[in-house]
Parts: sequence; C-alpha cells; structure tokens
Amino acid sequence: MQRVLIVDDEPNVLYSFGRALRNAAVEVLTAETAADGLRLVRQVRPDTVILDVRLPDLSGLAAIDQIRAIDPRLPVIVVTAHSSSETAIDAMRRGALEHLPKPVDLRQLRDVVAKALELSRFQHVPAVFGDDDDGPGDRIVGRSEAMQEVYKAVGRVAAEDVTVLILGESGTGKELVARAIYHYSQRADKPFLAINCAALPDALLESELFGHERGAFTGADQRRIGKFEQAHGGTIFLDEVGDMSAATQAKVLRVLQDGRFERIGGSETIQTDVRVLAATNQDLDVKIDSGDFRQDLLYRLNGFTVRLPPLRDRLEDLPALVHHFLRLANHEVTKPATSIAPSTMALLKNYEWPGNVRELQSVVKFAVVHAVGDAITPDCLPETCRRKASPRSDPAAQNGLESIGDYVKQQLEAGESNIYRRLLADVDRVALAEVLRHVRGNQVHASERLGMSRTTLRNKLHALGMLNDDFASNSRHTTS
Repeated sequence: MQRVLIVDDEPNVLYSFGRALRNAAVEVLTAETAADGLRLVRQVRPDTVILDVRLPDLSGLAAIDQIRAIDPRLPVIVVTAHSSSETAIDAMRRGALEHLPKPVDLRQLRDVVAKALELSRFQHVPAVFGDDDDGPGDRIVGRSEAMQEVYKAVGRVAAEDVTVLILGESGTGKELVARAIYHYSQRADKPFLAINCAALPDALLESELFGHERGAFTGADQRRIGKFEQAHGGTIFLDEVGDMSAATQAKVLRVLQDGRFERIGGSETIQTDVRVLAATNQDLDVKIDSGDFRQDLLYRLNGFTVRLPPLRDRLEDLPALVHHFLRLANHEVTKPATSIAPSTMALLKNYEWPGNVRELQSVVKFAVVHAVGDAITPDCLPETCRRKASPRSDPAAQNGLESIGDYVKQQLEAGESNIYRRLLADVDRVALAEVLRHVRGNQVHASERLGMSRTTLRNKLHALGMLNDDFASNSRHTTS
C-alpha cells in the first residue's frame, strides 16, 4: 500500500485530508511540524507529501528544499491558505508537483494525489527484465528472439545521455521500456516526468510542457511552471508523441536542439537540461508524408530507436506472460485460480491480440474473476476472445486485405509511381468519409473513433479536399 504524508499544523486539515484519502486506499501519515515531517520522510520514505506553506517551525518552501535533498524524486503537493502567484511559482520552481489553495476541494486533492502516487511509482519502482516474479519491480516478460533484441537495445542506450524513440503498437509495453531506460540511466536519481500527448488538447499540452505566464490565455490567472522546467536535470517521457500539434512540435524541437524555450505568453528564455524519451504507435514517416509531423523533429527524437514487437509476433512468450499476469491477478481477488487448462492456452495462442500485452493482462484478470475452480477453463475467457480465436491462415485473407493486393497489382501493371502514397490517400479518403458519415459530420466524435487528434483529422481532410464536404446531410443513418 502506498503512503501519503500530510504535514500541516491545523488538526482539522489533517483530519479532513486523511479521511478523504483513506477512501482512496492509501496509508496516511501525519505531522504538525516541518521537523516531524522531515523525520518521517527520512524514516518511512512516503510515496508523496502534502505540505502546508506556513508551519510553526519552518517555511514549507524551505522544507521542500530539504525534502528534495533527501529524495529529489519525491512528489510534493503544496497547500496554503495564503495563496499568491509568487508562492505558487516559488513552490513549483523548488520542485513541487502542484500548488493548491485552501480551502482545498477534496475531489481535486484526490485527483492530484492519484497523479502524484502514479508518478512516484514510475520513479521509484523499477521496470525489470525477466520471468522471475519473486523480485521487486514491474516486469518486462519474454525470452523470444524479438524481446532479446529489445533487452540488448535498452542495455546499449540506457546509460547514454541521448534521446530515445520507442516504437510499437498500443499495449506492447512502451511505457515499461521507457521506465527501464530511466532506471538504468545516469539520471536515475533525478525526476522522471511522463505526459501523454494524445490525452490533452493542444493548448493544454503546450502549457503542461512549457508553462505559461499570467494572462497568456483565458483562465491563466497565474504563472505556471511546465514539465520541461520542473524536470531540469532529469528525464521527460513523451508518450504518443505523434499526436503533438505543429506549434508544440516546433517548441519541442528547439528544446532538443539547444535546451531553450519560452513559456506561453512570455518573452523570458528558459534554459533546461532534460533527457527526452518519446514513444508512439504511429508510423511517423507516413505522418511526415502527410505533413502532420516534422521531419527534423523525427531526426532529433530518434537518436536511438527501440522497436517493440506485437504480441502476435512473439507468441512463444505467451505462456510466460499468462502465468505472470495470473500471479498478479491472484493478489487482487479472494478466490485465486492457480492454473490454465491446456484448451484455454490453445485458445489464447490462436487469438490475434489486437490490444497486445495490455489486452492479455485484462483477459487473464477477467478469467480469474470468472473462474469457478482452481483452473481457468475456456468458458472463463471473454466472449470476444473465444469467438475470434481461430486457426491461423493467410494473414491477408484473415484481415480482408485481398482487395489491397489487387489494387497494388493494378497500379504496378499500369506503370504508376508513388503507389504507397496513392494507396494511403485512397484509404484515408474512404475511411474518413465512412467514419464522418457514421457520426453525422461531428469531427470531435470522428477523431475519437479514428484514434487521431482533431488537428490531424482536419489536416487530412484539407489535404484530400474534403474539409468542406457536408457529411451530416449525406449520412446514410437515420434518426428515430
């Protein structure tokens, strides 16, 4: 169980914060002075600290410096009844994760603490290689030839202070590989901050990365320190880097080139020293061809490339992965299953695993919950897994790709060039039109269904001359 330390001289605050967080299944420790709080940080090593700025024996801001001297990676959340922009800026510059004014919204507190605990886990729990579940850490499991190449790549690059681009389909474990590189790096004792570029709107992503000045946009009521400033000396992991907007790409490129940037709405140039690890499940070369990604940024990001294989290409690792996830799931349920029936394993091996290792973990947990006896039988698996598991045949036939093969043959016989680009454009034209008709022209819903940002969708529609098409009126769906 993770531990949260609350340092505040008001008993009612300690009570209300503690009660709110105990509902979040964490162990809560409390201290009423900075001295007691620092003692607990040294002795207990909590996973995050909630720290009041005004304490009877020491300023909370000064306490941040001492906490970071003990553990520079420990997330600190600062709260105060005397909030000011100067206090917030000073706290963030000293390394605080977040600054919350009193009275604190307890729902917001729980959200921030959850983020801090996740960050603490990333920084303190190593991602390790191997099938032995007895040791500590989150494991990257697999002994296949493809995974051996991944291990070698991580071993070669981890200690080198270069950018790393991690490529692989969704669910293949890119975040675990990033954590492994961080933990084996020369910056392992410095902060590690992760941000999902696809999870935030463009403007908010830019603010999260680079910060903003007061008044830079509506709602910017005070200056904010961004991740590149907070992670000085450490490592930043940019997940789903292919979804960044053009403006954000330009600023990230500058940071990679000379370590400099400006906050949104500001003119002060800030120098930072961070190592960037990036990951994507997209083909960045295709995005470069479509104008959605900068080629010079790709050159900067792939100082070293690690490619993760999809699960379907390393099925010899599936039994080890299943037993690993079985042991993990057994810690979370009251009636654990201890074995996998051979017929169940056969079904799992014949499934395509579009969601890769992440999907496999979910399937195993689902099966453990639905198991009646000690063994997981086929009826314990999700219906989609049972229904879609079938003997493997020709990959093109299984995925309905014969028509694409015919298309390529026709283009070759016609002597056409740029066949790949033509094919992608035609696929985009059909796929975008069908999805937009399905959602009656709603680009927000279309971008969600397609798995791309709205900016990318609009750029593709513009490039294909489809931006002004009225898909809503052309919809083949009717409303009741």
